Amino acid sequence: MERPLKQYVVDAFTDRVFSGNPAAVCIMDQWPEDEKMRCIAGENNLSETAFAVREQEKGTYRLRWFTPGGEIDLCGHATLASAYVIMNFYEPDRTEVIFSTLSGDLSVVRKGDLYEMDFPAYELTPAPLAKAIAEAIGAEPKEVYMGRDLLCVFDDEAVVRNMRPDQERVKELPGLLLQVTAPGKDSDCVSRTFAPKMGISEDPVCGSGHCHIVPYWASRFGKQDLVAYQASPRGGRLYCSISGNRVKLAGKAALYSVGEIYAGV
Repeated sequence: MERPLKQYVVDAFTDRVFSGNPAAVCIMDQWPEDEKMRCIAGENNLSETAFAVREQEKGTYRLRWFTPGGEIDLCGHATLASAYVIMNFYEPDRTEVIFSTLSGDLSVVRKGDLYEMDFPAYELTPAPLAKAIAEAIGAEPKEVYMGRDLLCVFDDEAVVRNMRPDQERVKELPGLLLQVTAPGKDSDCVSRTFAPKMGISEDPVCGSGHCHIVPYWASRFGKQDLVAYQASPRGGRLYCSISGNRVKLAGKAALYSVGEIYAGV
């Protein structure tokens, strides 16, 4: 029998299981074939499966993220989950991990029970309020912006919390993911993330989405530090700050499971 691949499932942006955003994490000595990683992500059927290989000479890790639909260029919650696994199970003396990724080098620093990530902010370009957007999401946004994702801004938190978009119509909208956001009552902002193009109806807590959301609200509120809440059914809280074109996203994590994959990897 071939050596199994150990896999951790971690709930990110939460301090308890069954909330936040679950990510599967595999720390490996060498890369499997891309198709094998895609198949593992599809079998897991989570919004993200992260694969990391240590770069021995530099002491950093190469990190890649796969959804059930394929590889993507940036994922916050799976980065946090990967750092949690490395700093708790592989290198417990480390307080910082640097990942080499498709989005450049990303650092994660452990500060008590928080894991703080340093990500690039997306540049937001105002977009027209197309009729197709309102028809797809069932509500007319106050403002619309384009980054990597489509960002729709509302004035009422309840609209975001109660939104039931037409997933097939969302697939026809521009942007990789759909981010919807509004000011929050118990946090600076609330949001939800829909990703049918990636085979995910709703991402429970989206770190990369907040690389759109935080720059918008920081500019709107005129402050650098924000507490954000992702109002998905699972829910998750992010402690955010912005400096120039970088966004820091901090959150907690909880271990759900440790298992083994027998898939010829």
